[in-house]
Amino acid sequence: MVCVIIERHIADGFASYYDKISQQVLCQATTQSGFVTGDALHNSYDENHRVVIAKYNSIQDWQRWLSSDERKQLMANLLPMLQGEEKITVLEH
Repeated sequence: MVCVIIERHIADGFASYYDKISQQVLCQATTQSGFVTGDALHNSYDENHRVVIAKYNSIQDWQRWLSSDERKQLMANLLPMLQGEEKITVLEH
């Protein structure tokens, strides 16, 4: 099993729109083969810092979702709201 941590910093004024789109991305991820669980969180001390923590059965399951056309299309709506690139960390046992 792998744990994927995705950190994003959003631009001022986009919090509610970002949260809506981010939930759509996570919802679609839950339908993917190998997805186990996921949470979308926000930093209590920085309203523009968001973190997604997801677990997949294998790194291959995660990579399949990461490179999927479906995720790329959803992310196209999310990326313009970000200040910089998302940071992805993949952890294994």
